Amino acid sequence: MSQQGTIRGPYAKTAARREEILSTALEVFAQQGFRGGSMREIAERVGLSQAGVLHHFDSKEALLAAVLQQRDSQNNALFAADLAQQGVLDALRHAVRRDSQSDGLVRLFVTLAAEATDPEHPAHAFFVQRYADLLAMIAAEVRAGQASQDIRADLDAEVSAAVIVALWDGLQVQWLLDDQRAMSPAMDSYLTSLEPRVV
Repeated sequence: MSQQGTIRGPYAKTAARREEILSTALEVFAQQGFRGGSMREIAERVGLSQAGVLHHFDSKEALLAAVLQQRDSQNNALFAADLAQQGVLDALRHAVRRDSQSDGLVRLFVTLAAEATDPEHPAHAFFVQRYADLLAMIAAEVRAGQASQDIRADLDAEVSAAVIVALWDGLQVQWLLDDQRAMSPAMDSYLTSLEPRVV
């Protein structure tokens, strides 16, 4: 085996183990929140000691940060791909439909976003920045949609972005409480109201 192959083997195994830990931590944090979810439980689920998990992630806070960053990076890439092919309204519709296939991820963010309103929570800064970035991005896309006449010109872009995010978050909570309550119809209805009226 080549030297390159020798290096790749252990690296691939380590990367696979990190992914397993991240996936398991996501499940535990989604079910129990950050404070309720323990490193011991995460370690047991992946068949490691707590020291074994800490070999890959220096602390529980570092593990949480990695889970959040990975989830956000994946979602941002999917949303950017949709934006490249269609307007923001359809991209948002697709994002809501994706959420409907990912109850664990939705539960994680709903649970942690509520916990992170506490300034002492380790994810507080992450969520403050995430919401600021999300609102700014959607407002910019609304303005772009107005420029292309795909969105009504009489709307305030910042207000529309805030309502979209608030509606999205609220629908997620309702869906988690009752999975028979679909998110898409309400979001579709609101987004359609942003389209230019046909006279």
